[in-house]
Amino acid sequence: QVPLVESGGGLAQAGGSLRLSCTASGPIFSYWAMGWFRQTPGKEREFVAAATYGDGQYYADSVKGRFTISRDKTKNTVYLEMNRLKPEDTAVYYCAVMRHADKDLMSRDYDYWGQGTQVTVSS
Repeated sequence: QVPLVESGGGLAQAGGSLRLSCTASGPIFSYWAMGWFRQTPGKEREFVAAATYGDGQYYADSVKGRFTISRDKTKNTVYLEMNRLKPEDTAVYYCAVMRHADKDLMSRDYDYWGQGTQVTVSS
């Protein structure tokens, strides 16, 4: 297991912004992808965004144009800038790490997961 430290969750108003951070322990430059998923009660965890080692960016359709993922490989850290938040964005957000380029980035088949951080957006 790789410990993941997440931060940045909280309460925001609709139209507002939040910035999530996640830092993974382990050798630097070693993880192919880091991403974000979210989950609400009674629903499956869903893909939000991912960043590859080559700085490729991938987003769920529901957040395209509003969320931006970035990665600092020297710090093993991934960020999720969430703008123009909607009440539908309310969920527990999970950081995830994929070690090698042999998985589907949009699936839940990542190697390591954080504990999650709550994001609540009021209308």
